[in-house]
Amino acid sequence: MARLIHPDGIEEIVHPEAGTTFSLEELQRFVGGYIERVPTPAVRGIDCVVDEEGLMKQLPMNMKASAIVGGGQMVVGSMVVLSGKERLV
Repeated sequence: MARLIHPDGIEEIVHPEAGTTFSLEELQRFVGGYIERVPTPAVRGIDCVVDEEGLMKQLPMNMKASAIVGGGQMVVGSMVVLSGKERLV
């Protein structure tokens, strides 16, 4: 079960269209641009993806996503959190 976390704190459950692997296009659509994998030192076993140009686009701060990532890293825009069941392209 993957989660899409929006800057306003609202979460959606999202599923890959092709079973267990998200396509690049799906992930780009969820975050609104080119994707960047975000390291999660505080939480093992998950992958997080954000818009790599989020800061340049001046996207709003995502406090919930920042808390998940940890380590003082601030996340802007929407973030997809993939559990061990889903895979990146």
